[in-house]
Amino acid sequence: MKTQGANRLLKECALEEKCAYLPGQGQTTHYKIISHCSPAYCDHLIRRGWRRFGEMFFRPICSNCTACESIKIDVNAYRFSRSEKRVLRKNEDLTVMIRRPGMSRRHLELFSAYHRYMHHRRGWDEQPVTPRNYYSSFVHGYNDFGYEVLYFDRERLIGVDLIDILPSGISSIYFYYDPEYADRSLGKYSLLRQISLAKARGLPWIYLGYYVEGCQSLMYKREYTPLLQLQGRPAEEESDTWTELPS
Repeated sequence: MKTQGANRLLKECALEEKCAYLPGQGQTTHYKIISHCSPAYCDHLIRRGWRRFGEMFFRPICSNCTACESIKIDVNAYRFSRSEKRVLRKNEDLTVMIRRPGMSRRHLELFSAYHRYMHHRRGWDEQPVTPRNYYSSFVHGYNDFGYEVLYFDRERLIGVDLIDILPSGISSIYFYYDPEYADRSLGKYSLLRQISLAKARGLPWIYLGYYVEGCQSLMYKREYTPLLQLQGRPAEEESDTWTELPS
Protein backbone atom coordinates (compact mmCIF):
# COMPACT_ATOMS: atom_id res chain seq x y z
CA MET A 1 0.00 0.00 0.00
CA LYS A 2 1.42 3.39 -1.05
CA THR A 3 1.05 6.38 1.23
CA GLN A 4 0.94 10.08 0.30
CA GLY A 5 0.61 11.88 3.63
CA ALA A 6 -2.91 11.25 4.91
CA ASN A 7 -3.90 9.91 1.49
CA ARG A 8 -3.63 6.13 1.50
CA LEU A 9 -3.54 4.62 -1.98
CA LEU A 10 -5.21 1.24 -1.51
CA LYS A 11 -5.22 0.13 -5.14
CA GLU A 12 -4.31 1.40 -8.60
CA CYS A 13 -5.02 -0.20 -11.97
CA ALA A 14 -6.03 0.37 -15.59
CA LEU A 15 -8.98 -1.49 -17.10
CA GLU A 16 -10.28 -2.02 -20.63
CA GLU A 17 -14.03 -1.37 -20.62
CA LYS A 18 -17.02 -0.49 -22.76
CA CYS A 19 -17.03 3.26 -23.45
CA ALA A 20 -19.49 5.04 -21.20
CA TYR A 21 -20.10 7.84 -23.72
CA LEU A 22 -19.72 6.63 -27.33
CA PRO A 23 -21.62 3.52 -28.48
CA GLY A 24 -19.61 0.68 -29.94
CA GLN A 25 -16.28 1.90 -28.60
CA GLY A 26 -13.94 0.69 -25.90
CA GLN A 27 -12.34 2.71 -23.13
CA THR A 28 -9.17 2.43 -21.06
CA THR A 29 -9.70 3.80 -17.56
CA HIS A 30 -7.11 4.55 -14.88
CA TYR A 31 -8.43 3.90 -11.36
CA LYS A 32 -7.14 4.80 -7.92
CA ILE A 33 -8.76 3.75 -4.65
CA ILE A 34 -7.76 6.33 -2.02
CA SER A 35 -8.61 6.18 1.66
CA HIS A 36 -8.67 9.34 3.81
CA CYS A 37 -8.15 11.61 0.83
CA SER A 38 -7.40 15.21 1.82
CA PRO A 39 -9.18 18.20 0.23
CA ALA A 40 -5.86 19.40 -1.23
CA TYR A 41 -5.06 16.04 -2.86
CA CYS A 42 -8.61 15.61 -4.19
CA ASP A 43 -8.35 19.12 -5.65
CA HIS A 44 -4.97 18.22 -7.16
CA LEU A 45 -6.48 15.21 -8.95
CA ILE A 46 -9.69 16.92 -10.08
CA ARG A 47 -7.63 19.73 -11.66
CA ARG A 48 -5.85 17.06 -13.70
CA GLY A 49 -8.99 15.46 -15.09
CA TRP A 50 -9.87 12.85 -12.47
CA ARG A 51 -13.38 12.20 -11.18
CA ARG A 52 -14.45 10.83 -7.78
CA PHE A 53 -17.14 8.37 -6.73
CA GLY A 54 -16.76 7.23 -3.13
CA GLU A 55 -13.11 6.31 -2.55
CA MET A 56 -12.65 5.61 -6.26
CA PHE A 57 -10.93 8.16 -8.52
CA PHE A 58 -10.78 7.57 -12.26
CA ARG A 59 -10.00 9.16 -15.60
CA PRO A 60 -9.95 7.84 -19.20
CA ILE A 61 -6.49 7.24 -20.68
CA CYS A 62 -7.45 5.88 -24.12
CA SER A 63 -4.40 5.84 -26.43
CA ASN A 64 -6.31 6.45 -29.67
CA CYS A 65 -9.12 8.72 -28.51
CA THR A 66 -9.29 12.08 -26.74
CA ALA A 67 -13.05 12.60 -26.99
CA CYS A 68 -13.45 12.94 -23.20
CA GLU A 69 -12.56 16.54 -22.43
CA SER A 70 -12.44 17.83 -18.85
CA ILE A 71 -14.18 21.21 -18.60
CA LYS A 72 -14.86 23.81 -15.93
CA ILE A 73 -17.00 26.96 -15.58
CA ASP A 74 -15.32 30.32 -14.95
CA VAL A 75 -17.40 31.40 -11.95
CA ASN A 76 -16.10 34.96 -11.70
CA ALA A 77 -16.98 35.70 -15.33
CA TYR A 78 -20.34 33.91 -15.27
CA ARG A 79 -23.48 36.03 -15.71
CA PHE A 80 -26.95 34.58 -15.31
CA SER A 81 -29.09 34.95 -18.42
CA ARG A 82 -32.72 36.06 -18.30
CA SER A 83 -33.90 32.48 -18.85
CA GLU A 84 -31.66 31.26 -16.01
CA LYS A 85 -33.04 33.93 -13.70
CA ARG A 86 -36.53 32.64 -14.55
CA VAL A 87 -35.46 29.11 -13.55
CA LEU A 88 -34.15 30.45 -10.25
CA ARG A 89 -37.40 32.34 -9.58
CA LYS A 90 -39.54 29.34 -10.54
CA ASN A 91 -37.89 27.29 -7.80
CA GLU A 92 -37.75 29.90 -5.06
CA ASP A 93 -40.41 27.99 -3.12
CA LEU A 94 -38.16 24.95 -2.66
CA THR A 95 -36.31 24.34 0.60
CA VAL A 96 -32.57 23.73 0.18
CA MET A 97 -30.37 21.88 2.67
CA ILE A 98 -26.60 21.34 2.41
CA ARG A 99 -25.16 18.55 4.54
CA ARG A 100 -22.75 15.63 4.51
CA PRO A 101 -23.87 12.84 2.13
CA GLY A 102 -26.37 10.38 3.56
CA MET A 103 -28.70 7.61 2.48
CA SER A 104 -32.37 6.95 3.17
CA ARG A 105 -35.16 4.95 1.60
CA ARG A 106 -36.24 8.13 -0.20
CA HIS A 107 -32.75 8.57 -1.68
CA LEU A 108 -32.91 5.07 -3.16
CA GLU A 109 -36.49 5.48 -4.42
CA LEU A 110 -35.64 8.80 -6.05
CA PHE A 111 -32.44 7.47 -7.65
CA SER A 112 -34.32 4.47 -9.09
CA ALA A 113 -37.22 6.61 -10.39
CA TYR A 114 -34.80 9.02 -12.07
CA HIS A 115 -32.94 6.23 -13.87
CA ARG A 116 -36.17 4.60 -15.05
CA TYR A 117 -37.20 7.98 -16.43
CA MET A 118 -33.87 8.49 -18.22
CA HIS A 119 -33.98 4.95 -19.56
CA HIS A 120 -37.26 5.72 -21.34
CA ARG A 121 -36.34 9.30 -22.25
CA ARG A 122 -32.77 8.85 -23.48
CA GLY A 123 -32.14 5.12 -23.62
CA TRP A 124 -29.82 5.01 -20.60
CA ASP A 125 -28.89 1.56 -19.35
CA GLU A 126 -31.05 0.66 -16.39
CA GLN A 127 -29.12 0.78 -13.12
CA PRO A 128 -30.71 -1.28 -10.36
CA VAL A 129 -29.70 0.35 -7.10
CA THR A 130 -28.91 -1.36 -3.81
CA PRO A 131 -28.04 0.27 -0.50
CA ARG A 132 -24.53 -1.17 -0.80
CA ASN A 133 -23.67 0.27 -4.23
CA TYR A 134 -25.37 3.62 -3.51
CA TYR A 135 -23.39 3.97 -0.28
CA SER A 136 -20.08 3.06 -1.90
CA SER A 137 -20.61 5.53 -4.78
CA PHE A 138 -22.20 8.55 -3.11
CA VAL A 139 -21.78 8.37 0.68
CA HIS A 140 -18.51 6.57 1.46
CA GLY A 141 -15.31 8.58 1.03
CA TYR A 142 -16.69 12.10 1.37
CA ASN A 143 -13.94 12.94 3.89
CA ASP A 144 -13.68 16.70 4.60
CA PHE A 145 -15.00 17.95 1.27
CA GLY A 146 -18.05 15.92 0.14
CA TYR A 147 -21.61 17.27 0.48
CA GLU A 148 -25.11 16.67 -0.77
CA VAL A 149 -27.50 19.49 -1.59
CA LEU A 150 -31.07 18.38 -0.92
CA TYR A 151 -34.11 19.99 -2.56
CA PHE A 152 -37.50 19.70 -0.89
CA ASP A 153 -41.01 20.60 -1.99
CA ARG A 154 -42.47 21.12 1.47
CA GLU A 155 -41.52 17.82 3.20
CA ARG A 156 -40.91 15.86 0.00
CA LEU A 157 -37.33 15.27 -1.17
CA ILE A 158 -37.31 15.90 -4.93
CA GLY A 159 -33.64 16.36 -5.84
CA VAL A 160 -30.17 15.34 -4.64
CA ASP A 161 -26.99 17.05 -5.84
CA LEU A 162 -23.66 15.45 -4.89
CA ILE A 163 -20.71 17.86 -4.86
CA ASP A 164 -17.18 18.25 -3.52
CA ILE A 165 -16.25 21.67 -2.16
CA LEU A 166 -12.50 21.93 -2.79
CA PRO A 167 -9.86 24.66 -2.36
CA SER A 168 -10.08 25.77 -6.01
CA GLY A 169 -13.77 25.20 -6.69
CA ILE A 170 -16.77 22.90 -6.64
CA SER A 171 -16.57 19.52 -8.33
CA SER A 172 -20.01 18.56 -9.63
CA ILE A 173 -20.38 14.81 -9.10
CA TYR A 174 -23.96 13.72 -9.74
CA PHE A 175 -27.51 15.06 -9.66
CA TYR A 176 -30.81 13.19 -9.77
CA TYR A 177 -34.39 14.30 -9.27
CA ASP A 178 -38.03 13.28 -9.09
CA PRO A 179 -39.36 12.88 -12.68
CA GLU A 180 -42.73 14.28 -11.53
CA TYR A 181 -40.95 17.65 -11.23
CA ALA A 182 -39.34 17.58 -14.68
CA ASP A 183 -41.07 20.84 -15.69
CA ARG A 184 -39.08 22.74 -13.04
CA SER A 185 -35.73 22.31 -14.88
CA LEU A 186 -34.16 21.01 -11.68
CA GLY A 187 -30.92 19.95 -13.37
CA LYS A 188 -30.33 23.49 -14.56
CA TYR A 189 -31.48 24.90 -11.21
CA SER A 190 -29.04 22.74 -9.24
CA LEU A 191 -26.09 23.85 -11.39
CA LEU A 192 -27.09 27.51 -11.11
CA ARG A 193 -27.19 27.01 -7.34
CA GLN A 194 -23.68 25.56 -7.48
CA ILE A 195 -22.49 28.67 -9.32
CA SER A 196 -24.19 30.90 -6.73
CA LEU A 197 -22.56 28.91 -3.90
CA ALA A 198 -19.14 29.19 -5.52
CA LYS A 199 -19.57 32.95 -5.98
CA ALA A 200 -20.58 33.33 -2.32
CA ARG A 201 -17.52 31.36 -1.16
CA GLY A 202 -15.09 33.06 -3.52
CA LEU A 203 -14.34 29.84 -5.41
CA PRO A 204 -13.30 30.43 -9.03
CA TRP A 205 -14.32 27.17 -10.74
CA ILE A 206 -17.12 24.63 -11.19
CA TYR A 207 -15.55 21.37 -12.38
CA LEU A 208 -18.12 19.74 -14.67
CA GLY A 209 -16.30 16.50 -15.43
CA TYR A 210 -16.19 15.35 -19.04
CA TYR A 211 -17.69 16.74 -22.20
CA VAL A 212 -17.91 14.41 -25.20
CA GLU A 213 -19.01 15.80 -28.55
CA GLY A 214 -21.92 13.71 -29.81
CA CYS A 215 -22.97 12.37 -26.39
CA GLN A 216 -26.52 13.68 -25.87
CA SER A 217 -26.43 13.32 -22.09
CA LEU A 218 -23.44 15.70 -21.85
CA MET A 219 -24.48 18.33 -24.38
CA TYR A 220 -26.09 20.55 -21.73
CA LYS A 221 -22.64 21.42 -20.35
CA ARG A 222 -21.83 23.64 -23.33
CA GLU A 223 -24.61 26.03 -22.27
CA TYR A 224 -22.65 27.28 -19.24
CA THR A 225 -20.11 29.72 -20.62
CA PRO A 226 -17.39 30.82 -20.25
CA LEU A 227 -15.92 27.31 -20.17
CA LEU A 228 -12.32 26.17 -20.01
CA GLN A 229 -10.91 22.85 -21.21
CA LEU A 230 -8.03 20.89 -19.71
CA GLN A 231 -5.14 20.39 -22.12
CA GLY A 232 -4.04 16.78 -22.34
CA ARG A 233 -3.82 14.41 -19.38
CA PRO A 234 -1.20 15.92 -17.07
CA ALA A 235 0.59 13.60 -14.66
CA GLU A 236 0.43 14.40 -10.96
CA GLU A 237 3.84 16.05 -10.99
CA GLU A 238 2.92 18.23 -13.99
CA SER A 239 1.05 21.53 -14.01
CA ASP A 240 -2.53 21.63 -15.27
CA THR A 241 -3.21 23.97 -18.21
CA TRP A 242 -6.73 25.09 -19.16
CA THR A 243 -7.75 27.10 -22.22
CA GLU A 244 -11.05 28.82 -22.93
CA LEU A 245 -13.49 27.01 -25.20
CA PRO A 246 -15.13 29.06 -27.96
CA SER A 247 -18.82 29.72 -27.30
